[in-house]
Amino acid sequence: MKEIALHILDIAQNSIAARASLIELTLSETREAIVFTIVDNGSGMSAQLLARVTDPFTTTRTARKMGLGIPLLRMAAEQTGGSLTIASTEGVGTTVTALFHPGHIDCPPVGDMAGTITLLLQGTPQLELHYIHTIDNHSFQLTTEDLRAQLGPEISLAEPEVILWIRDYLQEQETLLREHKGMKA
Repeated sequence: MKEIALHILDIAQNSIAARASLIELTLSETREAIVFTIVDNGSGMSAQLLARVTDPFTTTRTARKMGLGIPLLRMAAEQTGGSLTIASTEGVGTTVTALFHPGHIDCPPVGDMAGTITLLLQGTPQLELHYIHTIDNHSFQLTTEDLRAQLGPEISLAEPEVILWIRDYLQEQETLLREHKGMKA
């Protein structure tokens, strides 16, 4: 995958497949590290599956016999001198943390986080999502609870106008974060 945002999308889709109703996503960028953490309240993994989850020949899917998302994420992080950690408890949920070193030539760009978040919400509008993005000491957050409080119960987060507004809002916030840092948007 060419962007960290695509790795985040893949892990979040795993959380949704594990019947998570809540996903907490934090993304932190500094000169020294890009770290994302995804915490879900899905079905979690057994100790046996957790021990094998970074093996590309381990998958819970029945349509194919390979699961490349987590192994590719691990490889991408480790190529930068970073790491991947996964903690999971069956029946409780899973936490995935990936660390990338942005100064390394192999570090992928963060990519389109606005697209990633809006795609998740459009595909699973009932999902409770908490998203916090921090660059150095500046951050913003988006929660589906806040969105629903503003919109009211009769309007779905999957409505095209709502999705477009959320995407535009996230793009604007990302641009402001990068301007604070003096980074390109």
